[in-house]
Amino acid sequence: MQIAIPTVLDIQYGALEKLEERCLEHGFRTLLLWCDAFTYTEVIPHLQWKHLYVQIEKIEDGKEVSQLAADAYDLASVDAMAACGGGGVIDQGKYAAFLRGLPFISIPTSASNDGFASTTCSLYQQGRRISVPAAVPYAVIADLDVIQHTPEEMLLSGVGDVMSNIPALYDWQFEADAGVGRVHAFAAMLSRNAVNSFIRTPMQDIRHPAFLKELVSALTMSGVSTVISGSTAPISGSEHLLSHALDQEAATPGRHGIQVGTAAYLMCLVHEHRSERLYKVFSRTGFFDWVRAHPLNREDWIRAVEAAPAIKPKRHTYLHEEAWRKKAIHLLETDAVLAELFTP
Repeated sequence: MQIAIPTVLDIQYGALEKLEERCLEHGFRTLLLWCDAFTYTEVIPHLQWKHLYVQIEKIEDGKEVSQLAADAYDLASVDAMAACGGGGVIDQGKYAAFLRGLPFISIPTSASNDGFASTTCSLYQQGRRISVPAAVPYAVIADLDVIQHTPEEMLLSGVGDVMSNIPALYDWQFEADAGVGRVHAFAAMLSRNAVNSFIRTPMQDIRHPAFLKELVSALTMSGVSTVISGSTAPISGSEHLLSHALDQEAATPGRHGIQVGTAAYLMCLVHEHRSERLYKVFSRTGFFDWVRAHPLNREDWIRAVEAAPAIKPKRHTYLHEEAWRKKAIHLLETDAVLAELFTP
């Protein structure tokens, strides 16, 4: 059995300056590069191409899946496709490359989630986010010079996404014990090692080079674990279902990693498993401080808990059982730490 994983993994300062070199090393002489608005004006103009033909296009976020599919079949003939920017443009590029069968080069300019290295995309259908499949990126190129200047919210979102591996793995074992699917041991180990390695990183400064490299590395390992398992289960359990339900139920959904991180803390309380560890990480990094300054809507969250099982009815996480949904709602209404994260 062969498992596709990224062939190129370049996480360092100045990584973008070596994009042409990496492409030529792997036989790519023509490249279609999709960028978001920030990258198009602030990052790409500083790059130079000598022997690589690059077609650059600025892409707006929010395109529907059907429009992306149509765009994919209108793409020019190139050796490879890349997307540089936040999660929105990377997901769009990854999906278009998948439909066209092109090698995809993922160039994240933030560390807000693990999507830049995974096989799924978060896209829009009728104005709501849905998850659709894609192929694993051929290359992941993360320039820490760029990521270091990411807004605080996006870095904290990445923290939330990494830490969500903890309840996700607990849910995965829970549903395996219930006879629904089975745990892939190596994928689980990779997901667990990603979060455990990250936890050991000094957290006094989330822009410190050591912290950023560990965060991006952990997100990358998390994404690759989904390739190995053939599903998102190593990194996505009830906490992700809750976030996806919020995307559908809330009037104004929040950033994915912020929702997932908060949901991860809630589910660790439900599981009675490692909630103290999440509390320490979220306190030290400033994650909880950020959420307190941008409080959540408790009623949206209660509705999302009830709606979560319908997001993936074939799974069997804790939230698929009524007793655990009741416990989650009770904690939303009574837990002292969570109380500080919601509007009065």
